[in-house]
Amino acid sequence: MERQNDIQQTIPGVHVSLSRVGITGAEKFIRIRYKGKENIFYSEMELYVDLSPKQMGVHMSRFSDVVNEVVDEIVRQEALDIESLAEKVSRRVLEKQRAVRSEVNIRAKCLVEKQTPVSHQSTQEIYNLIGIAVSTEEKTKKLIGVEAWGMNTCPCAQEMVRTNSRERLLAHGFSEEETEKVLGLIPMASHNQRGKGSLLIGADGKIRAEDLVGIVEASMSSEIYDLLKRPDELYVVEKAHSRPRFVEDSVREMLSMVLERYPNLPGDAFVLAKQENYEGIHSYDVFAERYGTVEEIRKEIQGRAHVTRHTSIREWLDW
Repeated sequence: MERQNDIQQTIPGVHVSLSRVGITGAEKFIRIRYKGKENIFYSEMELYVDLSPKQMGVHMSRFSDVVNEVVDEIVRQEALDIESLAEKVSRRVLEKQRAVRSEVNIRAKCLVEKQTPVSHQSTQEIYNLIGIAVSTEEKTKKLIGVEAWGMNTCPCAQEMVRTNSRERLLAHGFSEEETEKVLGLIPMASHNQRGKGSLLIGADGKIRAEDLVGIVEASMSSEIYDLLKRPDELYVVEKAHSRPRFVEDSVREMLSMVLERYPNLPGDAFVLAKQENYEGIHSYDVFAERYGTVEEIRKEIQGRAHVTRHTSIREWLDW
């Protein structure tokens, strides 16, 4: 049988390199370590390499081969955390595709058993774990991240309700002292937003995903739960209205808590904090984000400076 030409290795008609070529939406059940335990998680993967201007295409089947090989290896070995798994796949892709640069993004759904705050009922919450790795022959840079849901209460609407309530109480004969006492006792109404917080950190040291989940949830007005009995619902509503936060507040809280939780992070480590709130009384949603090196963020939070240069995730990965 006549041997077929390797079309992928032929010279393309247009001489230009490509930044990323690969596969997206690769679905796999993977075994990874979370909270000190090994579990099976459903995941979606993206795998990329750069492409030379002298090569028409990559061998797409090799991406799937690498994923299957690594997943099979992990079945026989100790489970990895998600960022280490991304690193392992990234280095294998680099080798198999004979590339200069490879990139792997893994997003896994993590099911966590929790208890509701008052009735202590068991409930299951789902978080997204994120592992990203970029490899060259010389080094690999990796990030660990999480996505978690919560609830934010709008401070602006709450302040309008407070001002209006104060005026009405005074108009009905309450004294200044009585009015302030009433306003301090009763939760002020506002509109609420269900929010999704995202936090990624790139550093050489060990960062635990469960710690990042705690930071993201604490940055919002309140956690939310799949199951809520009436006492739990009251607790969540009162907590949220006692901690009103804008979408911007959540991002700033995340960054502040990262520096507090990891005071020894090196200046060249990377942080990305993002918050998306889904509006209840508007026809649009709201968004805030901050990214940069720890040095850039530390200069502002601890040094009170205004840093206009924010290193992006793409810049940091290729740094």
